[in-house]
Amino acid sequence: MRPFLAGLLCLSLAAPAFAADKAKEKDKDKYKKPDGQYVNISPVALPIIVNGQLINFVFVSVRLNLKPSASAAGLRDKEPFFRDALVHDAYRHPFVVPTNYTQIDVPALKARMMADATAIAGPGVVASIELVGEPQPKKISGLPRPRGLPEAEKPPIP
Repeated sequence: MRPFLAGLLCLSLAAPAFAADKAKEKDKDKYKKPDGQYVNISPVALPIIVNGQLINFVFVSVRLNLKPSASAAGLRDKEPFFRDALVHDAYRHPFVVPTNYTQIDVPALKARMMADATAIAGPGVVASIELVGEPQPKKISGLPRPRGLPEAEKPPIP
């Protein structure tokens, strides 16, 4: 009977460890580097500006996926230009989601970044733009009420 209980105890301890291994593998897939060439842009704090007031910052990491014919080494040298263009765009036309001041408008960011990348690297060099990980807001509480929400709703907490 004791060997049976000892075996049962070992199995009960192994199950959470096995689940943790599966969770780690899933996280690795989430941040897996893409096949092919790319340029990572250093993390950037993008402003959330509403009615001319700075409300929050959202930190993002962007990756430019390049076409196979592109020179990744040459474009990595231009990373500061890509980052500068992204920050300038964010201050000129903030990527604000009207219903949530802790998020950014990802499709707008990708569209503007693709236009900037084409201007910096040339046409036909960048295949796509993607965010690496989730955007991280600086503040999640103490923000003004978003103007796009009906009176009864509260903004979701990320």
